Amino acid sequence: MKKQIITHSPQATKALAQQIALHLKDKAVITLSGDLGAGKTTFTQGLAKGLDIKKMVSSPTFTIMKIYIGRLKLVHIDAYRLEGLHQDLGFEELIGTEGVCVIEWPDYIKDLLPQSYLEIKMTRLDEDDRLIELISHGSTYSHILEKIE
Repeated sequence: MKKQIITHSPQATKALAQQIALHLKDKAVITLSGDLGAGKTTFTQGLAKGLDIKKMVSSPTFTIMKIYIGRLKLVHIDAYRLEGLHQDLGFEELIGTEGVCVIEWPDYIKDLLPQSYLEIKMTRLDEDDRLIELISHGSTYSHILEKIE
């Protein structure tokens, strides 16, 4: 199942992510794709708020991974710096095992993705507008997309 939504501000992008977070369960995996500045971290901030995480979420570009605790644990991975890196970093122990795992730049670790996950593609239309395409891989995420407006 696919769904496309256009948001018109960073706040609207966060609100969409919050709405999705309300329906997430343990072991959820979300991938975020889009160019630099597309809103991936903004989306993750909204997701964190929806998971009752109080700590400020920032991009893990330089640390590769950050973990936050809320209603569910949030593992935020930025795989951008992993292009061409073929060594065991232990991500398979985190992806789809506990809490919610959000992966920015998933193409660089696509061999670690489970069969069931929510793919989110973000496209910057202009300064504030974003085209957000939600693609469910697995019935769990189709059910979530049916509830999103």
